Amino acid sequence: MERRQIKRELEAVLFLWGSPVDTGVAAEAFSVPEAEMREILEELREDYELRDGGLMIRKIDGKYQICTRPECAEAVRNFCSPVKEKRLSNAALEVLAIIAYRQPVPKSEIDGIRGVRSDKVIEGLMQRNLIEEKGRGSGLGRPILYGTTSFFMEKFGISSLEELPDAGDFSDGAAEEG
Repeated sequence: MERRQIKRELEAVLFLWGSPVDTGVAAEAFSVPEAEMREILEELREDYELRDGGLMIRKIDGKYQICTRPECAEAVRNFCSPVKEKRLSNAALEVLAIIAYRQPVPKSEIDGIRGVRSDKVIEGLMQRNLIEEKGRGSGLGRPILYGTTSFFMEKFGISSLEELPDAGDFSDGAAEEG
């Protein structure tokens, strides 16, 4: 592989990796001697310096990392600080409640209770680390069973599932009125 290609791919790796990348590990991954990898990383670092953009490559204890320039910190902070954690939709809260009270529960049961498919909602809850796969059911196709995570308990301020309120406490009063 030619040096220019290594440099391009290495930049992509640094961008995605997030943490500082060890020169030896990078050399092994790209099948080049460590001394050559150090040269390539330094070239890339110089490229970023010459460009004088919002990003830089910093060297930390012999490792390299792409990061924002210190002089951009206030702009980054101002841009990011108004961003608030999105609230859960009613559908997400509904699915989360079903899972919390019936876990471990297969998607088919969640869908049956709700009367609609819950694929996207489940995917979103998993991305937020509120639910996780708890195993496989014994039924046809061995369906995935879902349950809540410890992060769910942390977010909702409970230390165990026994602290969940009684499901009967949430009746909307419709049965009493009718």
